[in-house]
Amino acid sequence: MMIRYASYFIAALLPLLLFRWFAPASIGEIDFWLLWLVAMVLVSLPVVYAEIALAYRSVDAPFAGMQKLTREADASPAWRSFGWLAALVSIIIAALVISGASTGILAALTELNSAPAVPSFAIAAGLMVIAVLLSLLGVAPLPIGLGLMVIGLLLGMANGLPNIDFAMTDISLTEWARAVALALVSVGAGTGLYWFGQNLVTKQVVTAVDTNNHNAQTPASKQAKNVYRATKLVRPIWILQLLVGGVALLMSGMSLPPIGQLLYWVGVLFVVSYLLHYSTQQLAHKFGLLVSLILTFVLALVLVVAIPTTWLVGILVIISSVAVLLLSIFAGWQMKISHLRKSLNFGNEAFYNLWRVAIRLVVPLALLLALIGWVMQWVS
Repeated sequence: MMIRYASYFIAALLPLLLFRWFAPASIGEIDFWLLWLVAMVLVSLPVVYAEIALAYRSVDAPFAGMQKLTREADASPAWRSFGWLAALVSIIIAALVISGASTGILAALTELNSAPAVPSFAIAAGLMVIAVLLSLLGVAPLPIGLGLMVIGLLLGMANGLPNIDFAMTDISLTEWARAVALALVSVGAGTGLYWFGQNLVTKQVVTAVDTNNHNAQTPASKQAKNVYRATKLVRPIWILQLLVGGVALLMSGMSLPPIGQLLYWVGVLFVVSYLLHYSTQQLAHKFGLLVSLILTFVLALVLVVAIPTTWLVGILVIISSVAVLLLSIFAGWQMKISHLRKSLNFGNEAFYNLWRVAIRLVVPLALLLALIGWVMQWVS
């Protein structure tokens, strides 16, 4: 039952995890809110449609699914690098969040006069070990993580919400860059997580079909395809991203009491475990489960211990942008029109044409402008 809602948990949890890293210094900038809404409509929505449609078409996880789809589209194997990048993005997110968790937990324990005499990186390494062990539980930790994070945030709200002075400011490419980051990686769009979640549901349906009807002439995978359509999944996911994202933006400047911080960051640990589970499952298609688990742990540990947090943010922006760019160009220019039209199953041909223009032109252009904005911020 929990597998069916994995994508919805991710849509609700990632904004709570990542908005703090990309939100502007002043949450009251009305122009930033407008840019974020534009990015959610023109960038995030088409990408999530593409991701779910490719999941529906491949009936497999991102890593193995891209192998099937490139053969089907007679496209270059280079497009399969999306599977590698998607796995890497989830590991980077895990490292970034664990780095923040170690700092937050240490600060909370210091306020409680219970701080251990160990450096922050040692706490981060310990948290990463725990997260990797929890990753063996698959989807199960997600609702626990959400519950703990919400309780921690509610304790912060009990102390009062931050005062926000709304005002219009000058629009810049730097603002656009942050808005696009919030509309993509901060809600999981283009990371392969929704593709993976849909694949978990499909496998569950296939198992149920095989169990209930051993003599069925129609392959179980095709019956699973008939149950789930991209358009039925994307809208509630996107609306949830929008609602939780708005709340996360408003609360990004809120300070939590020590107990609230501890509950929030422990909840984060449960969520990170699913990200590591996702990356391990993707790499398992190439290396096997045990080797993939070790590779995921070693890479995540190196990132969280050796790379400064500000660098992790920059690395995440670059790699996630490249991954989304590959996904959008592949879905818009390489996949056969008839295949995606069937997968998306829009009720109106005009909606399909709008999506095709967005995924082919609008998304790549928006990403390039956002990358220029990030470069301008880094060099300034």
